[in-house]
Amino acid sequence: MLRTMTIDDYEQVYALWKQIHGFGIRSMDDSREGIARFLERNPATSVVAVEDGNIVGAILCGHDGRRGCMYHVCVDAKYRMRGIGKSMVVFAMEALKKEKINKVSLIAFTKNDIGNAFWNEIGWTKRFDLNYYDFTLNEANITAFNK
Repeated sequence: MLRTMTIDDYEQVYALWKQIHGFGIRSMDDSREGIARFLERNPATSVVAVEDGNIVGAILCGHDGRRGCMYHVCVDAKYRMRGIGKSMVVFAMEALKKEKINKVSLIAFTKNDIGNAFWNEIGWTKRFDLNYYDFTLNEANITAFNK
């Protein structure tokens, strides 16, 4: 079952993130307060997949009024290859369309072979015509990668 993510899902979603190999979690952005702020700004576009009462997949999805973006797309390894990831992506894209958003993007680490294979398989286009730039405003917002 898919449904819109709420802050009440935070503990289960965070636990899911912690078990995903290679997943990067930011100390501030991915804290309960950071996710609450994100969901308050984007209340209808993030999604969780629930099976047997447990969250087995999640996508943080939001927009700035012009373009949507997906973050932290993940499915519990025990539930992969069952269409959950693709279903969540469709759910999030439909939510964005309801908000009149016409384009969505995401960032996948180059070392994320499973994730990159997933995006290619479901028809997303890898861009070679631009560079991604980043500037850190708060050095305390540290990214830790799961082993």
